[in-house]
Amino acid sequence: MRQNPERRAALVDAAIEVLAAQGARGLTFRAVDQQAKVPVGTASNYFASRDELLMQVSGRVFERLDPGPTVMGEALALPRTRATANRLLHEMVERITAFPSGHLAMLELRLESTRRPELRTALTEQVRAIVQDNIDFHIGSGLPGDDDAVVLLYLLLNGLIVERLTLPDLFDQDRADALITEAATRILPAEND
Repeated sequence: MRQNPERRAALVDAAIEVLAAQGARGLTFRAVDQQAKVPVGTASNYFASRDELLMQVSGRVFERLDPGPTVMGEALALPRTRATANRLLHEMVERITAFPSGHLAMLELRLESTRRPELRTALTEQVRAIVQDNIDFHIGSGLPGDDDAVVLLYLLLNGLIVERLTLPDLFDQDRADALITEAATRILPAEND
């Protein structure tokens, strides 16, 4: 298998776009080659199987959605208040919805994982780690709320993101913003509680 890391990343990024646009059934090596604008056969030189490509996609989506150390450092410099948590929730939803193909590809991977136990295991481990990282950051930084509050916000915001990406006319941006704020207000305790 070929090992040019930049080419591999470009192929996985192309696979994300194919998954988002065509669904799991449309994810073929030929479709990835076309999307990446590389010669036919390139993707099959980098990935031993379609399953391997699917596994790479899930990791790449999470990698691209990671806010990075700069954003996390800036978040740690803010006051430990419900208002700060609300701001961070808005920023997170904005970051995720700014990469719609990534989230749509993840929805396709989740559906595909119902038929592929290895993919289900990998996705479960990845998502469990992300949820735990969110809990650890939230609790470790001293933001208001406990583990359950973080999980509830994760579940609620995932639902809102799905609606914004799949049925964008259901809740306009103003309504979505108001719902995020309302979730933070109802789930996270005020500083003096």
